[in-house]
Amino acid sequence: MKNLIIIGAGGMGRTMYDMARESFGFRTEYEIKGFIDDNTDALNGFLGYPLIIGTISDYLPCEEDVFICSIGGNSRKSCMETILNRGGVFYTLIHETARIGSNVRLGKGNMVGAFTTIAADVHIGDYNFIQSYTIIGHDVQIGDWNRIDSHVMCIGGIKIGNHNMIHTSAVINHNVEVGNDAHIGACSFVTRNVEDGTTVFGNPARRLM
Repeated sequence: MKNLIIIGAGGMGRTMYDMARESFGFRTEYEIKGFIDDNTDALNGFLGYPLIIGTISDYLPCEEDVFICSIGGNSRKSCMETILNRGGVFYTLIHETARIGSNVRLGKGNMVGAFTTIAADVHIGDYNFIQSYTIIGHDVQIGDWNRIDSHVMCIGGIKIGNHNMIHTSAVINHNVEVGNDAHIGACSFVTRNVEDGTTVFGNPARRLM
């Protein structure tokens, strides 16, 4: 039995705790050990949660530990790499209401939220955060370290690179390729390729930066 540790004990960490209790493998593959957070007072005033068992900066992974990360934004990757560099292993967490199609390939350390659909023959790399109610169409290819927010629609056959942030309710249309380190604004309809390091927004989405 693995011991699941949640990185970050803020609001998203508490939400991740609920998700972990509702995901495949709870109490059959893992138990929830607790949180790590550099703010050791983060759970003060909140009842019913596991303890903060250490800080991100100092925690040394034990043999049966596996991790998920609730921290978003620019600090997400650095927090995870702090644990990876100490030999920590990240767990792929899939909510029990998610629908996973035939021949889907998922890498390590991914999170798939509630009522998300990942259709047939999708290939997803490592350390992606795919939030609730998102639809990933057939034959989509997704790289590593992407954040895809709730209610995003990825039409079948598109390609998404690495380190992208795709915000709530965006739609990425047929044949679009998203590069690396890009941002797609909320509610955007993306009809053209998104270049590395750019921000697009609108309907149809246009480059802002």
